[in-house]
Amino acid sequence: MPVLSPTWTDDRIELLKRHFEAGLSCREIAADIGVSRNAVIGKLSRLNLTRGRTIDERKVQDRPARAPRAVPRLQYEMLATIYGDTDAPVATGPIDDANRCSLMELAENRCRWPISTPGAEDFCFCGNAAPDAQPYCAGHSRLAYRPNGRARVMRG
Repeated sequence: MPVLSPTWTDDRIELLKRHFEAGLSCREIAADIGVSRNAVIGKLSRLNLTRGRTIDERKVQDRPARAPRAVPRLQYEMLATIYGDTDAPVATGPIDDANRCSLMELAENRCRWPISTPGAEDFCFCGNAAPDAQPYCAGHSRLAYRPNGRARVMRG
């Protein structure tokens, strides 16, 4: 097995100290000595040779304070701005269950709200009239599309 010479001889350590005191960068020292940059950094650390932190004048320029970012408006406010406030009548009251139908009887303009559990004998769909090609009737739309509780609290 060949005998390897030690990486850090006394001469290399003295050369490292001289280059360091001269202000050379670790990359320049490594290229001159013939070792890696990480080897130079590690040896400087073990020798407790450190440079005081220098302040880069480009980074310390007096910059004007940034204006705070505008908080984006809530979604309902943006939609109201785009489309205007809609005063659509809200259907209230109980949901009529007289129009229940099977999947085969379900037409495009009828409510698709499932009643019971799929696979059960009494499984069917609501079947009430669904406005404007919506999937559910007005009563089941109230159940399916509940407004966000946090948005209601934020509106006041």
